[in-house]
Amino acid sequence: MPSPVPEDCLQCMCLALSSRCQMPHPVCSFDVISLLCGPYRIDEPYWIDARLRAGDLKGSWQQCSSDVTCSKNTVQGYMARYAVSSRLGHPPTCEDFARIHVGGPNGFKSSSTLNFWLQVKECLDL
Repeated sequence: MPSPVPEDCLQCMCLALSSRCQMPHPVCSFDVISLLCGPYRIDEPYWIDARLRAGDLKGSWQQCSSDVTCSKNTVQGYMARYAVSSRLGHPPTCEDFARIHVGGPNGFKSSSTLNFWLQVKECLDL
């Protein structure tokens, strides 16, 4: 299982999300355009992409999202697919991971992901 995201970055990403890195109740809730699940607020297309690098991931998006370890593995798999030097033009950083997490494969270059990155950075700077 690939693990490109360092633990401190992964934890700060989780803390910066609305769930404050706790399993939300209910596990899934609607955002503006999609159903997001678990502490990392994962949607089904993200989970499907992650499986290409991380394997089965409990076989079900909602089942995986309700498990903290599987949710972390989903993020790691997604980043192993999209946060790679050949796509970014440089070795991936926590900023890249955070911005891709909330903005999709090209989120690292989208201004709409900067606010989330600043929240993650604030956590890392503590």
